[in-house]
Amino acid sequence: HFHLARYWAEELSKQDEDKELKEFFTKLSAQLEENKDKILEEMTVVQGHPADIGGYYHPPMEKVCEVMQPSATFNKILAEARDSVK
Repeated sequence: HFHLARYWAEELSKQDEDKELKEFFTKLSAQLEENKDKILEEMTVVQGHPADIGGYYHPPMEKVCEVMQPSATFNKILAEARDSVK
């Protein structure tokens, strides 16, 4: 989902109808582009290895999130973006 998020942030930063939206997505797009290599490395390094998610049925959400969202950098950027609009 990183590439999709990066693409949409870039495209929304190009629009000129909403100044606040443009500023928000310009910043987000720049952060994603600046950290692209690090994010992709964090996502790639965990692939191809077994993952313990604490069970097959109803695994703990924390363990599932660790496996399904392996990039701390990407997670931080998205959390900061989310928190900035609250």
